[in-house]
Amino acid sequence: MGTLRKLASQSAIYGLSSIIGRFLNYLLVPLHTNIFTQPGQYGVVTELYAYISFLMIIYTYGMETSFFHFSEKEKENKNKVFSTGMIALLFSTLLFSGFIVLFSDQLAAILDYEKHPEYIIWMALIIGFDTLTALPFARLRQKGKAQKFALLKIANISINIAFNILFFILLPVWNKADSGVLKSFADLVYDPKVGVGYVFIANLLASAATVVMMLPDFRFNKKDFDTKLLGNIVLYSLPLLIAGLAGMVNETLDRIMIKFLVPEKATAMKQLGIYGACYKLSILMTLFIQAFRYAAEPFFFAQFKKEDARNVYAMVMKYFVITCAIIFLAIMMYLDVIKYFIGKNYWPGLKVVPVLLLANMCLGIFFNLSMWYKLTGQTRYGAYFAIFGATITIIFNFILIPKMGFMGAAWTTLICYFSMMLFSYYIGQKNYPVNYETKKILLYVAFSILLFLLSQLILKFLNPGLVLQLSINTIILFGYLFVLSKYERPPVTTG
Repeated sequence: MGTLRKLASQSAIYGLSSIIGRFLNYLLVPLHTNIFTQPGQYGVVTELYAYISFLMIIYTYGMETSFFHFSEKEKENKNKVFSTGMIALLFSTLLFSGFIVLFSDQLAAILDYEKHPEYIIWMALIIGFDTLTALPFARLRQKGKAQKFALLKIANISINIAFNILFFILLPVWNKADSGVLKSFADLVYDPKVGVGYVFIANLLASAATVVMMLPDFRFNKKDFDTKLLGNIVLYSLPLLIAGLAGMVNETLDRIMIKFLVPEKATAMKQLGIYGACYKLSILMTLFIQAFRYAAEPFFFAQFKKEDARNVYAMVMKYFVITCAIIFLAIMMYLDVIKYFIGKNYWPGLKVVPVLLLANMCLGIFFNLSMWYKLTGQTRYGAYFAIFGATITIIFNFILIPKMGFMGAAWTTLICYFSMMLFSYYIGQKNYPVNYETKKILLYVAFSILLFLLSQLILKFLNPGLVLQLSINTIILFGYLFVLSKYERPPVTTG
């Protein structure tokens, strides 16, 4: 329990920063979905950020996990590991971003953004700045400096939000004023024709500001650069790069394929915008999993050589799944309130929310199950799992999106992560067996799904009205928590 408390405390700090920061960032969703009343406009944001996610994997090529791994192996030469990785990232980032900027017109034409090649340039700069801070952020995690990590992350998001408010609320108002200093300022810096582009400009300014704030953490010595170490890092990280790309196929390819696969091309961007907005309603599940991953990766590495490591991993898994099941049920019990988080024009996509929540739960379980190959250095398995999932994603998206639109993309996501979870469990138990409480975990998840279905049946056949339905759902949720409290009382410690 002591080790669990340590993980919980780290998760609390990372989680608090992630929850506060991401919650603030997610406040942009109602802003954007109410300003962009045509979902097709938000579809542009959804699509381009999907491409950004892919490119971030290429830019960082597994360097963060490699840094954790080699810092443990080279405990007396951690600075050498950081310097070698940082110099490699600096060089590759300049190379990649330079290429994208140089061929921005051609790339814009390929992506059907011929009229906005500036989008491509802004994307390249955003990714470049974010890549430069990736390793310094990893070093903060490795040193256990969770508070500084949290403050910098929140500062980045706060700056992004501030510029969004400036571009989408303040400047349009000032621009319409008759005269004055604010009117002059708006005329100087604001162009209404930029529209959606201000989303990317705000992000770019925030990313640049974060680089400036983190300059003291960029300290490295070029004399510490070690070509042999870099070679070992590349060999270790290459499977992670492949796994990362394949994993990103699983996470975001649907938001690229919708545009090209839906039968009604005229509604493609509209469907993409609706899907992207409703995906955001899984915010609490996403936030929890992200916070957990930040804390868990270095925690698992630190526990690896201890005698009771496998017992700790099993206990972590159980409580992780319990938390995910609670989040799933809580969101679904209050979805009729949560839906106001997005504009009304996006509500037709609410039916994807339970499917995507379960998909993200499976993804979180997969992350827990798959830590063994990172711990033992057998990173090739990460590539195997991700390629397996990517194959499923591509096949089922091609089958389901033309038939079901964005709903097909949601079901594909669940099928993919569920299959990866099962595959990872099977292989992991052969290579690094952990005595997970599988039956109990399955019962908790199944019970939460059954309670959700019960709530839907009550709504369908009794139509009790919003207030009564929410009251019934509250009773259902607390009933679930009561059952958990009876079966999962933490052990009492003495002394």
